[in-house]
Amino acid sequence: MLSVILLAAGESRRMGERNKLLLPFRESCFLAHIADQILAAKPDEFLVVVGHEQERIREALANRPIQFVENPNYAEGMTTSIRAGIQAASSEALGFMICLSDLPFIETAEYQELMGQFKLLLAENPQLILRPVVEDQPGNPVLFSASYREELLSHAKMEGCRGLIRQYKERVHRHPMNTDHVLRDIDTPEEYERYFVDQPA
Repeated sequence: MLSVILLAAGESRRMGERNKLLLPFRESCFLAHIADQILAAKPDEFLVVVGHEQERIREALANRPIQFVENPNYAEGMTTSIRAGIQAASSEALGFMICLSDLPFIETAEYQELMGQFKLLLAENPQLILRPVVEDQPGNPVLFSASYREELLSHAKMEGCRGLIRQYKERVHRHPMNTDHVLRDIDTPEEYERYFVDQPA
């Protein structure tokens, strides 16, 4: 089985006073839209790590088959949320897909593509790390085999998993994507406003 871990504990400081995960996006908000795309891909296990404004986050995702994981140390950095998610994941998980909550354009079919490719390659490579790329530019989510569980739990740098990816770069399978959705994050008010300007009427 593959555990999907959506990181939703951060403070989104670059967005200013607004919590970007709760900003309107299409028919709902950032976070609910992303969660619904993942749920439609039928993950084996789906965990959402919460911290900052977690009551509002839980409310935004109400009535969905999600396991919430609280990260009391979220203010220390993204790595603490990854640890919390890995720690809570099923012991039967053969891999983890670490999803960010600022990539709202990734579609269900793309999550399915990444999960399917990971499961296919894992049979031949138990130390697999899979990362989507667009014209050689790396994106997210990144998928790790469960062989990295202890290293993910003990990873000290607060920048997320980038250090681990660099350390084992020869094990990384770079999977080419047909769109740039895995690159298109929205972090600032200017990027958010540009999204609405760029949308067709």
